[in-house]
Order: sequence, then C-alpha cells, then structure tokens
Amino acid sequence: MKHKSIWHILLLTLALALALTACQPTADEPAADEPTADEPFRVAFVYVSPVGDLGWTWAHDQGRLAVEQEFGDRVQTAFIENVEEGPEAERVIRDFAQRGFDLVVTTSFGYMDPTLEVAQEFSDTWFVHVSGYRTADNVSTIFGRMYQPRYLSGMAAGAATESNIIGYVAAFPIPEVVRGINAFTLGVREVNPDAEVRVVWTNTWYGPPEEKEAATALLAVGADVIAQHQDTTEPQKAAADEGHVSISYNSPMLEVVGDTVLTGPVWDWGVKYIDIVNQVMAGTYSTESYWGGMDDGIIGLAPYSDRVPNDIRQRIDEKRQMILSGEWDVFCGPVIGANGNLVVEEGKCLTDGEMLSMDYFVEGVRGEAPAQAPTGLGE
Repeated sequence: MKHKSIWHILLLTLALALALTACQPTADEPAADEPTADEPFRVAFVYVSPVGDLGWTWAHDQGRLAVEQEFGDRVQTAFIENVEEGPEAERVIRDFAQRGFDLVVTTSFGYMDPTLEVAQEFSDTWFVHVSGYRTADNVSTIFGRMYQPRYLSGMAAGAATESNIIGYVAAFPIPEVVRGINAFTLGVREVNPDAEVRVVWTNTWYGPPEEKEAATALLAVGADVIAQHQDTTEPQKAAADEGHVSISYNSPMLEVVGDTVLTGPVWDWGVKYIDIVNQVMAGTYSTESYWGGMDDGIIGLAPYSDRVPNDIRQRIDEKRQMILSGEWDVFCGPVIGANGNLVVEEGKCLTDGEMLSMDYFVEGVRGEAPAQAPTGLGE
C-alpha cells in the first residue's frame, strides 16, 4: 500500500512537470501577448471632421488609403472622424495607443498638446502630428508649404475678377491660415495690382453653414471670386449659385461643384505617409519637423477649369517652374504689409521661422489680422 502511494505521488509530480513545460513559450514560439512576424503594422488616424467633407479630412483619408494600397496585408489602418480638439482628442489618441497601434497620426492643429501628452506615456509608439510645431523623442510634425500653390491659385483668381473684390472664407487667425491668405493675395496682385482680398473669419475648421454664410456675405459686398481655407465645398457652391467663380482647397472640387471652380491648392498626404510607414517599419525613422514643398509632391495645384484662359495658365506654369527649380519663392522681397510697412526688401526672403510665425496681412488684404506688419524681416 505504501509503495502504491509513492508511485501515485511520482506520477502526479511528472504530470505536473509536463503540464508546466507545455505552458512555457519556446525559443521558436513567442508568448501569446508578443507580436508575431505575421502580424500587420498598425496605423491609426485621428480626424477633426467627416471623411466625406471633400476637403481636409477627405485628403488625409486618401493618404490612409494610399498606405493600404502600397503595403497590402502588411499594414492595417483605422481612423476616427469628427474628433473635437481638446480632452476628447486626448482620450481617442490614448485609446489607440493602449490598443497597441504602432503609429498614430493626428491631423489637426488643436491635437498638438493632446498628442504630446499621450506620447509621454507610450514611448514605444510613434506619433505624427500634422501642422504643429512641438516635437518629442517619439513625436514628429509634418506639413507642406501650401503657400506655394496658394500663390499660384491667386494668380487665377486675380485674372478672373471683374469687380476687383475677391472674398476669402477663413477658419482661424493662426499663422498657417494667415500665411495662406497672404500668399494668395500676392498671387492675385501679380496679375491684377488693383484687386483686393477681403477676409471673413468663421472660427471653425468644419462648419458648412458658417462657411456658406460667410461666402454669401462676401458676395453681397461685391466679391465675384470666392476662395477659402475651410473643409467643405460650401463656399464654392455659394459662388456657383450666384453665377460666380471660386478657388477650392484640399481636393480638386471642380469634380464635384463644376467648372466654376477655377483651380485650387491640393494635398497628396499619401506621399509622406507611405515614406513614414516605410521608415518606422524598418526601424530607421527619427523625429522630424517636416515642411515639404511642391518639389516633394505633397502639395500641388488642382486641374484648371476651362474658364482659366491659356495665357493665364502659361503665366501660372512659369511661376510653378520657378518654384520647383528653387529659383524663386513666394515671400521674397519686396513684400509690403497691409499697413504700408516694407516687411521684406528686394533681394531678401522670409526665413522659415518668419513664415511659420506670420501673424500680419500683406498689402491688398482687408480684414482683421492678429498683428500689424513689421519691418526689416528676411535674409
């Protein structure tokens, strides 16, 4: 009886040892919570407006889709739209990080601080913030020199106006938007020195009713061309409804609204998103503050409407080539402020820092700017 009990104990011990061994991961088999080579790289996008806005968020989502097409099953993407800037954005960004996404892209200026806050907690996750200026060890910022195609679209607008009043529906008075208004106006006055650009602020990125109301108000005071820094087609539709023309933004809105949309600055975010994903997957990515130009392909000009005359197309294309070659850029002197100050003298150009902090209007703009134009800038 005693020997039988000993055998029972030995058999039980052996069974337990075998069970424990079976539960341990081997060198060839990772633990359940470790990623395998077959698991896709995961990228999340946080959007401030609906994907169907045909503007800012639509353009970013085209970039997301380009990533999927480029990498196939190796990359998995996800997105959340209509995320308010502030605490809600921080919650969404943190949720993506907690769910194990390898890269989180946040696509609105007001997401900057929430992105940095979450990034401190998830050092193994990469974060890319669009349009901001603060970075960290695992946070990059990216944007494009949109002022370049804005200038070119201004040339089309300046040639089209008969009243010499061009309306501009603008989101918020931050440097990104102010810089675009100024570049556009310099382009307008390149072909029509008598024209002026009148600005109405909506204080919204995505606000279809506010955008349409602002455009309608500008048309009522004599504007016969409408431009915008907004997220929808409402300003273009308002112009078309009144028998006038417009300049779009973000996407080629001519395809949606019709030939009253002369042209417009457009984004191709896929160019940069694919590059970043490639580098992160390869382990070669490092923090950057990227500000790409037309020569990088991240920004460009939408196709022309048939309403843009051939001679104006030729003038625009000549300027485009000067930008692409590096021979010339938009904010090279002389640049005169709306208050008459000589901001940049001939032979000098604004530095990147001066452009990125622009808070004043140039000559030809009518509207409320955050500050007055200074003197003596550029190098």
